[in-house]
Amino acid sequence: MPQKIPIVESILSANDRLAEENRARIEAAGVFAINIMASPGAGKTSLIEQTVLALHGKLRIGMINGDIATSLDADRAAAAGATALQVNTGGECHLDAVMLRDALARLDLGAIDLLIVENVGNLVCPAGFALGTHRNVLVASIPEGDDKPYKYPGMYRGVQAVVINKIDLLPYADFRMDIFKKGIEALNPGVVQFPLSCRSGEGLEAWLDWLAGQVNTATSKDGMEVNK
Repeated sequence: MPQKIPIVESILSANDRLAEENRARIEAAGVFAINIMASPGAGKTSLIEQTVLALHGKLRIGMINGDIATSLDADRAAAAGATALQVNTGGECHLDAVMLRDALARLDLGAIDLLIVENVGNLVCPAGFALGTHRNVLVASIPEGDDKPYKYPGMYRGVQAVVINKIDLLPYADFRMDIFKKGIEALNPGVVQFPLSCRSGEGLEAWLDWLAGQVNTATSKDGMEVNK
């Protein structure tokens, strides 16, 4: 019988080594990188758009979008003012370190301060593959329901920030914020959370201040710490 567990461990180990190489390359260029993950439709691209527009002139932003097909999301980021690059995964449900390495080779890292990686819309696979970014950010949304931390614990454990998007829909959705936050805290105590609406702009300032602060703090140090 095939030894499935050793094969999976070998794949993940190789991916982790490449992720370390990616991180070294990113840091050598003085760039701060975040990996944004979410289910389809949660609002990853909308958050990136609003972030790029708000930080225009303050930070030079690059964006790598991972998607199974099309360049629609990368096109939106580019229209907002980011240097955007599309990675089509050919059916894969996540980005991995190899895909990011190849994308980095096509991106002028010397021309950006902040790299935003938009992972494939999925609450399972992306959590298992390190890319080499400094922070992992999860975008959740009100229409998805308040049970997602309980159903997808692996995703919620491995992030340094949770954006709770579409709070403008709270009056119309059966969503219990206390239950949702209780689930997050049980899995990831103290993780920073940003309830906001990309549509109305409510709450965006706190997210933008945090992100800009992360970039400024990291790039002002000798070396960057990953995922702390």
